[in-house]
Amino acid sequence: MFLLQVVIVVLLVVAAVAAMVLEAAREAVQQAQRDSVVAAQSFASAPGMVEALRGPHPTAVLQPRAEEARKKAGVDFVVVMNTRGIRYTYPYPQEIGKKFVGTIEPALHGRTVVEQAGGPPLPTGEGTAVQAVVPVTDARGTVVGLVSAGITVKNVARLWLPQLPIALGAGAAAVALAGAGTTLVSRRLLRQTRGLAPAELAGMYEHHDAVLHAVREGVLIIDADGRLVLANDEAKRLLGLPGDARGSLVRELGLPEQITRLLTSPEEVTDEVLLAEDRLLAVNKRPTFPDEGRGGSVVTLRDTTELATVSGRAEVARERLKLLYEAGVRIGTTLDVRCTAQELADVAVPQFAGVVTVDLLDSVLQGWEPTAEGWRRLRRAAIGGEHEMMPMYPLDEVITFSPKTPQMLALNQGQGVLEADLRQARGWQEQDPERARAVLERGVHSLVSVPLRARSVSLGVANFYRTGDSPAFEPEDLSFAEELAARAAVAIDNARRFTREHAMAVTLQRSLLPRGQPEQDALEVAWRYLPAEAGVGGDWFDVIPLPGGRVALVMGDVVGHGLHAAATMGRLRTAVHNFSTLDLPVDEVLGNLDDLVIRMDNEESADDAAQAHEGEGVTGATCLYAIYEPVTGACTVARAGHPDPIVVRPDGTVTCPDVPASAPLGLGSHPFETAELHLPEGSQLVLYTDGLVRDRTRDPDVGLDGLRLALKGAGERTPGETCQAVIDALKPTHPSDDIALLVARTRLFPPSHVAEWDVPSDPAVVPSVRARCREKLREWGLEESEFTTELILSELVTNAIRYGSPPVTVRLLYGRCLSCEVSDASSTSPRLRRAATTDEGGRGLFLVAQFAERWGTRYTPYGKVIWAEQTLHDSASAAPAHTPIDVLLEQFGDPAM
Repeated sequence: MFLLQVVIVVLLVVAAVAAMVLEAAREAVQQAQRDSVVAAQSFASAPGMVEALRGPHPTAVLQPRAEEARKKAGVDFVVVMNTRGIRYTYPYPQEIGKKFVGTIEPALHGRTVVEQAGGPPLPTGEGTAVQAVVPVTDARGTVVGLVSAGITVKNVARLWLPQLPIALGAGAAAVALAGAGTTLVSRRLLRQTRGLAPAELAGMYEHHDAVLHAVREGVLIIDADGRLVLANDEAKRLLGLPGDARGSLVRELGLPEQITRLLTSPEEVTDEVLLAEDRLLAVNKRPTFPDEGRGGSVVTLRDTTELATVSGRAEVARERLKLLYEAGVRIGTTLDVRCTAQELADVAVPQFAGVVTVDLLDSVLQGWEPTAEGWRRLRRAAIGGEHEMMPMYPLDEVITFSPKTPQMLALNQGQGVLEADLRQARGWQEQDPERARAVLERGVHSLVSVPLRARSVSLGVANFYRTGDSPAFEPEDLSFAEELAARAAVAIDNARRFTREHAMAVTLQRSLLPRGQPEQDALEVAWRYLPAEAGVGGDWFDVIPLPGGRVALVMGDVVGHGLHAAATMGRLRTAVHNFSTLDLPVDEVLGNLDDLVIRMDNEESADDAAQAHEGEGVTGATCLYAIYEPVTGACTVARAGHPDPIVVRPDGTVTCPDVPASAPLGLGSHPFETAELHLPEGSQLVLYTDGLVRDRTRDPDVGLDGLRLALKGAGERTPGETCQAVIDALKPTHPSDDIALLVARTRLFPPSHVAEWDVPSDPAVVPSVRARCREKLREWGLEESEFTTELILSELVTNAIRYGSPPVTVRLLYGRCLSCEVSDASSTSPRLRRAATTDEGGRGLFLVAQFAERWGTRYTPYGKVIWAEQTLHDSASAAPAHTPIDVLLEQFGDPAM
């Protein structure tokens, strides 16, 4: 066999080499023909060819050209002849003028001739040549001559002879590889059979057959047509096959449909469990010839009935572990008590129970510490599963459990209670017999009640119900429910404590924020405050009336969240009120706030160092402070790290005034710059904190663009409508920071309600001042206030003339109250003092303080203003009746005073 195979391979290689040589020779001849045609056509088309053939001496002209073209084209000859076949050129001159050897008739008719022909000797030798003959035509297409180019057969052979060693070498290599391959195959065959003789191979087959029928695993071999080729004894026992089943079609064996479909399908199967009568069979199936595609398969069967129970328990344990892991991931994603309770209900359905309810103490839902006194009255906080068709207590229902119910037993015992059959649960049925009967009719049959305990305190109870065809709860299920409830209880308690702190912080912050709008004439104001979802921040705002009809607007934001930020906000808000009472300029107010924040930081740092724990020191705050003057419409603004205000003009135009940005509060050593804005009447000044335009998913620039868009066209809206439109457009779904928004629409004092005149520095003009005041009050219809106002104005003007510096100016403002202002160029402030009995003066300011609602002094860049305000009520005129001037003056001599 080996020699025969070698001979066959050698013959095949020789045939292949011969074919390669012939193919190379054929290709060489074709290449020579192509080269000859190209050379002949190129020379025939050369410029001047027609003129040379018609000239008197064509040989003299064309012979040098033909030799040069022959050498460049790589051919053996280029011959030019006339239409009769007489040569004009040839490599050897003695052959010129002789008859051309070859076929020229087709060329005379304009066709190209390619042939093999002999001829005169050539520089490369004699013999047959591959030559091409092409016509030379003039401009009218007339053939005026012929050109022939060719290559000798000897030179053609040079094109393919170099390939002959390669072909022979390849043949030799193929013979060597074939011999080596045959040797390797023979050796592998001997190695696979281990050199066994036929008798030995037959014995081995017998042994294999004996083992195949002795193993406790069924083996089936099925061919491509679906016939049973082999079935060992175990396979026949497991499937109940007859003894003559071999050779039968699998579909005719009467096997269960599921097994028949698996045995006849082409798909591979790995450890698929099938039911055959009362047995669970693990089936594996593989093709017999996977690489050859011949069809057929080998099937193994293993009886796993005894392992089913053990594997089922292992699967249940695996599912429980998976559910506990899922509970750890899904429960407690928010710090909301109700959401956390609902997450517990959703996790347990449907993997563990059909319906889950969670009942919590009211104190837990409100964030307070739970007590045992509230156990009997629980509020339904969450329901999960198929509860829509169940007559369960609804959400937020307050349920009063009787002492014998599983829920109360679980709370009192501190451990879960299992009711495997609710039809036998008397305590559960006595709670609400009609509802219990309806629940049982809906298919609810088993219950586990588990207390939700955290830090050894019960927060409520979780109830797990099974319905329909699901199996009843077992003691193992009770242990799992307790583990699940323990994990949820920790998350609920964390949410409860956060709810308590959040509620306290919100309560504190709302108590520190304005509860109502103060009475003032300058602005129509509206505001909105929205606390953060995850914690209260330190945002605050204020509207503070100032003397002279002016109003101060404040918007601030303390860094941080929680009770500490809210308390710090309250301190800063109180400080702003105090500084505004002093009627300080806006930059001085921010400067004093800056000093206060620095002192608060130092106090916190010192306290934390003394207590040796990480502190909660105030890291800073931002604030915007503005004072609006309704007489002139001027608004002075300064901001410390706070966002720019926005102005909406009466025509709806939205602008951002250029208010210089100063450093936030708490950095120190930085001046605060101010800006003077002129706001036409009806303009809206919009102040806000950064929570409105910035959150985790929104860039501040995008938020500002959205705010401007929401304010567009707000000139015709009221401040309240503007606030609501902005909140609706920009409020995040889950705000991570507080949002404070204040919108103030400007008003101007009517010129008819303002009276102002200069007063000469002469005490003698005081009566004329009183007279002018009297006239103006009668013009305003305030005759009842004449006496009080004249007295106040007289004392203020007298003090300004006597102790101040000119110029002295008087201004009366008639709004919600009557304001009297006397200004002079002196910076000396008057003060209230007690006059002795013998003093002739010193009682004027006392009288002013008694008759005015309030009075004070504010400083301006040009001096000071002493002001006094009177409320326009009956009390203004009633004051003199109850406190006569004489009585007041007499009190100055009382030692008790």
